[in-house]
Amino acid sequence: MLEHDKDKDSQINQILQIIKLSSLIFSAVAFFQHFFEGKKIVVVSGTNALIVFFVLIIILAVYVFINFLQSKKKKNRFTATLAELSIFLVISTLLVMLTGTYQSSYKFLFLFVIISSTIETGMRTGLIISAISSVIILAIDLILAPNFSSNIHFESDLVLSCAFILISWTIGFFVKLENQHIASLKELVNIDGLTGLYNHRYFYECLAQKTGEAREKGTHLSLLFIDIDYFKYYNDINGHQKGDNVLKDISRILKENTRGTDIASRYGGEEFAVILHETAEEEALVIGERLRSAIHNQYFEGQEYLPNGNLTVSIGVSVFPDKAESEYEIVKYADEALYRAKFLRKNRVESYSSILNDLQKEINKNDKEIIASIKTLIAVINAKDQYTYKHVERVVTYCGLMADRLHFDEEAKRIFIHAAYMHDIGKINISQEILIKSSRLTELEWEVLKSHPKNGAEIIKNVSILKEVVPIILQHHERYDGTGYPNRLKGNEISYLARMLTVVDSFDAMTSSRPYQSRKTFPEALAELERCSGAQFDPEIVQDFIKIFQHEFNSMNNLYSELYVS
Repeated sequence: MLEHDKDKDSQINQILQIIKLSSLIFSAVAFFQHFFEGKKIVVVSGTNALIVFFVLIIILAVYVFINFLQSKKKKNRFTATLAELSIFLVISTLLVMLTGTYQSSYKFLFLFVIISSTIETGMRTGLIISAISSVIILAIDLILAPNFSSNIHFESDLVLSCAFILISWTIGFFVKLENQHIASLKELVNIDGLTGLYNHRYFYECLAQKTGEAREKGTHLSLLFIDIDYFKYYNDINGHQKGDNVLKDISRILKENTRGTDIASRYGGEEFAVILHETAEEEALVIGERLRSAIHNQYFEGQEYLPNGNLTVSIGVSVFPDKAESEYEIVKYADEALYRAKFLRKNRVESYSSILNDLQKEINKNDKEIIASIKTLIAVINAKDQYTYKHVERVVTYCGLMADRLHFDEEAKRIFIHAAYMHDIGKINISQEILIKSSRLTELEWEVLKSHPKNGAEIIKNVSILKEVVPIILQHHERYDGTGYPNRLKGNEISYLARMLTVVDSFDAMTSSRPYQSRKTFPEALAELERCSGAQFDPEIVQDFIKIFQHEFNSMNNLYSELYVS
């Protein structure tokens, strides 16, 4: 509705401009009629032409100044409106005084300011201007008219004053009715019927507007994406009516725990979004944690049957302009942060972070250009094959978890995470037909696919900060028994981090649905890792992975269904 509001305001402004311009034209006519009264003008003299010219210049200057005041109303509406109304009241009063005071035929000039003020600012202001106009013309009658005729002019101007008030009240009433009608229509169009929050469509309109304002003012804008954990299971167990009650309760909690300037919306299904006006990342995380905690501590009927015995939410946070550069990116990054929050433990708040963005802060100018190119390549791969994108996100999370549990130092963890993030970058040279092919690959296609470790290593080899990552990417499809590719390395010939990445990469591939294979359950995939231990995988790393995984995941099948099945 924001665009419609702008169109409506533009049309109303056009009407107001016509009324104000008409007022100035009639004022000029009144002046000329008075000035040239009783004069027979056949040829306009130089003096008369000069007077006409100056009057027109004055009218033009007043009109330009009025437009200037109009532009200032966005910043200081009261002062600009007061100045504009004062100018028109003064002009009308002066012309009434000039054209016969109590006998003037131009008292109707006050109608222009009454009509424009009522349309622009409402009934209350219109009635005030009507009262001021009435006081002016009645005071002129009482003060300047001769005593014997005072009552006649005063009585006729009383009728005119009543007309002023009636006109302002009538126009003001219609303006009020229209505004109320528009407000009710907006509520129907913009409000989600179940939760009472703003809906998906209005969320995007507000986000575009607030992002534009933040860009113009140089301020921050944060976005929270909120998703109810295990909501599908809650609905299956308790029924959709109780599920609707949960949505209503969470909406109420969002309203109670956000600020007046924040915009809470139902994004869709069990997902919510909150736009945080002029809010940096640190404060957004605090607000997100407050919302998460409030929902965690709220009892929902039937929550005890959920895997974790409680109904909770996961929250993703993104910030403009620190992390995102547009409304599209802030939504994309908040969604990615939400995905990470839900991936392992749920019931948490995660802020968006980009490995490549972090890299760009640490490297020299030449490497920054290469990293920027790598970001583009990864974006292209994600567009070609959505599986690769989700797969990389999960592999990065698994690798981060293993690095923490195995007590890697910061440098080793950094290298491992970077390798996990870029291990499939060599797929940029592989056609989309091969990447998403649903049938078995031909021998030639398989050879093309097997080239991606070499391609990936070639892409990043010139980035000095990634030199330790190159062998990991090159070796992550080698097998422990020496039958892998591209160089058929064996055992400890394969770097330790590459052997670890092979386990993680293979586990996620086995537990993901692909066009050419059905997914395995988590227990089945763990059993397959053990079966291939010593052949494809390093036995010690397999055991470490299984222990860590089983410690972290208490409800494997439920977690699997929510994360891996679309």
